[in-house]
Amino acid sequence: MEPLIIWDLEVDPEGNFVHICVEHDFTQDEIEDVVGNRRNPTVPSDSGGYPGTFGETSTGRYIFVIWEHVDDDLLTIRPIMAYEVPRPRSRNRRR
Repeated sequence: MEPLIIWDLEVDPEGNFVHICVEHDFTQDEIEDVVGNRRNPTVPSDSGGYPGTFGETSTGRYIFVIWEHVDDDLLTIRPIMAYEVPRPRSRNRRR
């Protein structure tokens, strides 16, 4: 089951939509591609200890999305930040 993703109003200058989609140029679909895929690795972020999920978007970008649980419901999350990161190196590289 995919998580329910909470977005603030598009007109809220302090909200996650403006911060992630307008200021950092990601679409809601890109964020949802990453956090909605349970195969993507999730780790504690370095800033604040919030969970963060790495993954590829449907547009081909590889990003890290930091998010928080909403109301202690593990299936409801609110994205806080997202940024593009380098792809991990393949573990099967030939020498």
